[in-house]
Amino acid sequence: MSSRPHVGIIGAGLAGLRCADILIQNGARVTILEARNRIGGRVYQDNLDGHVVDLGPNWIHGQGENPIMSLAQATQTVTYDPAGGNFMVSRDGKFISEDVGTKVSEFVWETIAEAFTYSNENRDSIRPEESLYDFFQEKVKQTDFSKEEQQLCLDACKLWGAYVGEPTERQSLRFFRLEECIDGYNYFVAGTYKRILEQVAKTAQFHADIKLNHPVVNIDAPTRKSDAGINENQVTVTTVSGDQFKFDEVVVTCPLGWLKNNTNAFTPELPRRLLQAIDNISYGRLEKVFVKFPRAFWMVDSDNSDSNLPSTPIFTQFLEPNYAKEHPSHLEWNQECLSIASLPEPCAHPTLLFYTYGPGGAHIVQSIASLDPSSKEYKDTLIATLQPFYSKLPGYDASSTDCIPTSVLATRWQTDEYAGYGSYCNFQVGLEHGDVDIEVMRSGDGTGAERGLWFAGEHTSPFVALGTTTGAYWSGERAAGQVCELRGLAHVGMTRGRDDSLPSAKTKL
Repeated sequence: MSSRPHVGIIGAGLAGLRCADILIQNGARVTILEARNRIGGRVYQDNLDGHVVDLGPNWIHGQGENPIMSLAQATQTVTYDPAGGNFMVSRDGKFISEDVGTKVSEFVWETIAEAFTYSNENRDSIRPEESLYDFFQEKVKQTDFSKEEQQLCLDACKLWGAYVGEPTERQSLRFFRLEECIDGYNYFVAGTYKRILEQVAKTAQFHADIKLNHPVVNIDAPTRKSDAGINENQVTVTTVSGDQFKFDEVVVTCPLGWLKNNTNAFTPELPRRLLQAIDNISYGRLEKVFVKFPRAFWMVDSDNSDSNLPSTPIFTQFLEPNYAKEHPSHLEWNQECLSIASLPEPCAHPTLLFYTYGPGGAHIVQSIASLDPSSKEYKDTLIATLQPFYSKLPGYDASSTDCIPTSVLATRWQTDEYAGYGSYCNFQVGLEHGDVDIEVMRSGDGTGAERGLWFAGEHTSPFVALGTTTGAYWSGERAAGQVCELRGLAHVGMTRGRDDSLPSAKTKL
């Protein structure tokens, strides 16, 4: 074994940067090959008419033993708990009164908690084709709600799709337990992930050899010869330009979507069970659209607002809108937006952040995929899509310049090759062994010790952090620890929370 192994890391997202941090702390030489012209992967900010916004993740899921929350506090990044102040808009475009909205919202989140418990306790008996929506349908029948209230509950539960990137009807009930997060409340990163990323990247930027614009096309990791032990420079990585790099160990942190599209990049072929796991776990289509106005017209004076509505809207949920008739039928889908104007200063600005997902999100991305973001057509297309929704907010007046967007910005992860043409892993109906699939991807099915090939990324994280920045961070740490253990290096710099056991149903939602 080399006293100072040379480790190659593919991808400079949170997983790759944290992996590099731990390896460097423990004496390894590290080279990072990044396909983009920047670090951060899906942790990425852009400018919206003078304000910086997160195009990638903008939440911290849970506080308990969460290193991302610790990093936010250490970097003085503003976080915000957006509890309360929710609007609900019914199918016909009318506001739902606060008392009914509260009743519906409480039922939805109580049922979500019950679904976690049910999924945990009945994991072996739930049929693979059963969905979270099926569970909601059964639960709402057991209430004494009116027919109208029951329909509102079923409409509102579909907004779970904005959490996982796909419709609630496609969410596996059997593996819903794998969507549970770390204990504690979810916090919006009002100050963006910029400083958090800088902190995670600090060690790698000073001590690793980071090669940007180096998309990888082949990873040659043959089985190690048992009679020769661990050979030097055994794994050969080839980039699109033809450059070749030889490493003692390689950690692949590419998104699950990239793995799905590039399994042929591995020579020899990956183990059959690992290929099955990569194919089995689904990949989401979560997108965002920012719409900025001259003024936050929806922040109406409480003295002039409808007494049945919250005075300070934070979230607005548009339930099964049948008033957007000019759109294709598959766009008549639940929409949810967050008021950035409701964030604490200096993070507030007059912007609505829409979360889109599934077929509706896919349609929006397809409609702007070929358009220049600075073009009038790009802006007009997004405004035409979302105007039926924000026009329902209090204070809207079509004749007022305050209600005409000044700028718009949308994500297009589904067109991004390096993001894997999507967002994050999720668990859809039909899945039979989702927990085992995650464990197989986490272990690489033995490719680490046998071939010097390790895997990290949010899809390989502990069960309580799948699909999150925390999960990506911990996965990079775990992969680094595996390499350190194999190479006889120390294990300094590791944080807590890498327990890979299944979660219990105790998340505070």
